[in-house]
Amino acid sequence: MGGTLALDLGSSTTVLAWQEPGQPPRLLPLPPFSLDDPEVVPSLLWLQQPGDPRPLIGRQVLDAGLAAAAGPGLIRDFKRRIGASAPPPPPDPPAVDAGWLAPEQAATLLVQRLWQALPPTIAPQRLVLTAPIETYRGYRAWLRQLAAQLPVAEMALVDEPTAAAIGAGLAPGSRVLVVDLGGGTIDLSLVALEGGQGRAAPIAQLLRFAGRDLDDSRQALRLARVIGKAGSGLGGRDLDRWIAASLHPQEPPSPALLQAAERLKCRLSHSDREGEELLELARPEPGRQLELRLDRRGLETLLQQRGLLDHLDGLLEAVAAAARREGLELGRLDAVLPVGGSSRMPLIRRWLQQRLAAVPLHGQRPVEAVALGALALTPNVRLRDVLAHGVSLRCWDRRSDRHRWHPLFLPGQPWPTERPLELVLAASRDGQRELELVLGEPQPQERGEVLFENDLPVLRARPAGAAPVVAWPAAPLRLPLQPAAAAGEDRLRLRFSIDAEGVLQLEGEDLGSGAALEPLALGPLR
Repeated sequence: MGGTLALDLGSSTTVLAWQEPGQPPRLLPLPPFSLDDPEVVPSLLWLQQPGDPRPLIGRQVLDAGLAAAAGPGLIRDFKRRIGASAPPPPPDPPAVDAGWLAPEQAATLLVQRLWQALPPTIAPQRLVLTAPIETYRGYRAWLRQLAAQLPVAEMALVDEPTAAAIGAGLAPGSRVLVVDLGGGTIDLSLVALEGGQGRAAPIAQLLRFAGRDLDDSRQALRLARVIGKAGSGLGGRDLDRWIAASLHPQEPPSPALLQAAERLKCRLSHSDREGEELLELARPEPGRQLELRLDRRGLETLLQQRGLLDHLDGLLEAVAAAARREGLELGRLDAVLPVGGSSRMPLIRRWLQQRLAAVPLHGQRPVEAVALGALALTPNVRLRDVLAHGVSLRCWDRRSDRHRWHPLFLPGQPWPTERPLELVLAASRDGQRELELVLGEPQPQERGEVLFENDLPVLRARPAGAAPVVAWPAAPLRLPLQPAAAAGEDRLRLRFSIDAEGVLQLEGEDLGSGAALEPLALGPLR
């Protein structure tokens, strides 16, 4: 059946989420490649020989005991290197460079095998992938080659911090600290999401539509703005090595021992009883068994002794310094968003709550938040579902003692809107018995000019000013106030939205009386 498939390629795990029209999203299991709880695919490949066309994928690598094997056959941590250097080589056939697949080749092979493993009842109409902000353009270059090999009519791309925040239920325009604790790295990204009051909400960038590649499309890159970022090469697998070395210091870090340490770490992260000792067994070779026993307090003591929290403090301070240069204090953020499997550890949650006590913590679904947000950012994408013109509301500005135009929705706003835009309007004078709503359409502005310097044309951007607005020809809408309002009193809470027919809709309530306003259709937008 048709629907949207979101694929979040991660350094340690890859998450696939599926949504059919009118149905809630869900994680998509893909045996034999995916794990059971949560249903994710380890980002691992194992080639038995150079050029192996059917390597082991995901869970198959773990079950074969090859996740920590030495040698060029194991391919992991390739996600971070996609688009980070030279243009990607041709992905088909998968050539081997010095025994390793290039990162773009490894990612292509993984995606192709997962696509081939989709259940026969699922035929995605749209595929949406996620990309880090710093290598977003490189991801697009890779995806243009991948798109030609997948039979999907629509393909879209969205940046990971935006997807994670939207997947966690945060509003457009939020300033969010994304704390990503993956298997191989730690990344802290302070980002400002697109959208917010009077600005177009974020939406995934279409790379293919109706079977046609949009290489020449003039779509603007609509990414979250990075305010500060810090990271390191420490990850969840390093914590597993610390556990193994602490419990069996004389034992080499075999794949079986490291996997048992990882299972123990995950179980302790989910345990409700701090002092309960848990047991995991490792069989590094036939006929030999090792016991790993640890309680949560012991795990947290081990991680603190190894300097994990001091390391996180250093990363957080680097991000805070970047924020201060932008005039922003971390205590004024809208949310902290932990993602990645290791972020589930209670020690990490407490550290975040202590360091950022005044900031709400959103981390109910850290593993799947990015994939679910990617689905939310591609709501029934259609080319016509973008406003060519915006709409503004005339408001009284008490400081300047005159009217000004406040933008509601700007050109490029996708519709129908996912959430209404909320405004609170105040009375401008004592005894006011009605508020008048005047809507207008902003006119396009020339944002550049051509100058000549030394007989050569130079294109310069013009400083952005207030765009001229032409009022709608319809008579202003008058909303009664009962009882009469005092000057400066907040009286109307209004919610504007655009429905599936492109019509501007209004709902709200009178804050003075508590009465709800009758829903109104204000008129079609262009």
